[in-house]
Order: sequence, then C-alpha cells, then structure tokens
Amino acid sequence: MTTTPDSGAEALREHLASLARYNVWATRRLLDAVDAVPEADYRRDLGLYFRSIHGTLNHLLVAEHRLWSARFTDGTTPPMRLDEELESERVRLRQRLLDGAEAWLPLIAGWPAARFGGRLDYLRLAGGTVSLPFAATLAHVFNHATHHRGQISAALTLLGRPAPELDLVYLLQAEAAR
Repeated sequence: MTTTPDSGAEALREHLASLARYNVWATRRLLDAVDAVPEADYRRDLGLYFRSIHGTLNHLLVAEHRLWSARFTDGTTPPMRLDEELESERVRLRQRLLDGAEAWLPLIAGWPAARFGGRLDYLRLAGGTVSLPFAATLAHVFNHATHHRGQISAALTLLGRPAPELDLVYLLQAEAAR
C-alpha cells in the first residue's frame, strides 16, 4: 500500500470522526436511560464527583460544549467553573448535550487535514498557556465524556435502573451492518 503524506492525516481525521460519532451515539443512549430516572433520583447526591446525575451532565455541557469547543473553534478559553450549572432544566440540558455532541461532526469534516497533525494552544482555566497535540487533545474530549458517562452508568446501577451498553464496538458493529 502506498502512503501519501496526507493519508495519515486523513486516517486520523476518520478515527476522530469515529470517536465523534460514538460520542453522539453513546450520549443519546445514556440520556435515553436517564430519561426514566425520577426527578428526585436525578438530582440526588449519589457521591459522584459532580454529585448527581444532573451535576455530571451539566459538567459535560461545561467541559465539552463550552470550554473545549471554544478552544478548538476559536482559540479562546471562556472563564468558568467546571461545576457551573449552565442548564437547570432537564429537557433543555438533554437537547443541548445532543446538539453539542453533533456539532463536532461537521467541525472534524471541515478542518484541513494538516490541522490534525498540528497543535492546540490554549489558556488553562487556572492561568498559563498550554500547547498540546491537536488530535490527541481532541481525542481527550471524547475520552472525558466516556469517563463521565461511565460514572452516570454506575449511578443508574446504584439506583437499581438499567444502564445502557455503551461499548464503542457496538456502534462499530451497527455501522458495519448497514
């Protein structure tokens, strides 16, 4: 197989696009399970890092869709707290999380291939600049969401509710079957 200089960047783009599709798929499946949780349990302190299911979902909105999105799209770091409540209404929070997850797909498709081999320079919330590999940092965004979906899955189990199967391989199998 002949490899051109851009084929590696295109393979990286496709890998990140797969992670972005997984992020949408897994977020939707998790939120479908969370929809069945009564309000009191949804907001109860369950010992999660961001206390409740609601608090953890709000953190995902802050981190993925406010903070990291701004860093990747316009190079800014909005001042905020990682536990800030951006959306108190459950239904609106759900929609904003889904919309935010879907917003990564056209970004990844539209960035020039060379960008994936570049760097992401940004300001940390605590101050100080950071320069990290662009592609690995974008992968972190999706990995971070996976981490917190796992916490919410554990909370669902603790509440005696079914937790959805969120393994990436199930999305890949569904895509291969199409």
